[in-house]
Amino acid sequence: MTRKKNIQEIATVTEPVIIGEATSENSLRRNLEEIKTYDGVIGYILRNSTTAAIDLKDPAKIVDYAILSSSAFDASKELSELFELGNTKNMLVEGKDAKALSVVIGENEISVFMEKNADHRKVLKRLNIS
Repeated sequence: MTRKKNIQEIATVTEPVIIGEATSENSLRRNLEEIKTYDGVIGYILRNSTTAAIDLKDPAKIVDYAILSSSAFDASKELSELFELGNTKNMLVEGKDAKALSVVIGENEISVFMEKNADHRKVLKRLNIS
């Protein structure tokens, strides 16, 4: 009976091993959670063909940020094709008070929303894109 108890304790302490894309997605989410703590970062949207994760300080504006993110990726693709630029690494859209950094990593489309004075280069570096 004590042997069975030890096995159960080990099972609850041990974390599952994740391989392949899930590992990179989990790593990406951890990086985004850290990025969200940076000064001036409002939040992020991470999406791919099967999932989407949205983490914003102002949840009332989720639809606005989702439209901005989607529009930025669409515009980036159109401009890239129009001017034959090839694949776009990242795109920064700056407004009067805020900015959005859009990045593609593998199948993942990421938009990080920041206040105007936030350091987007720090975000790129944390995402290993700089």
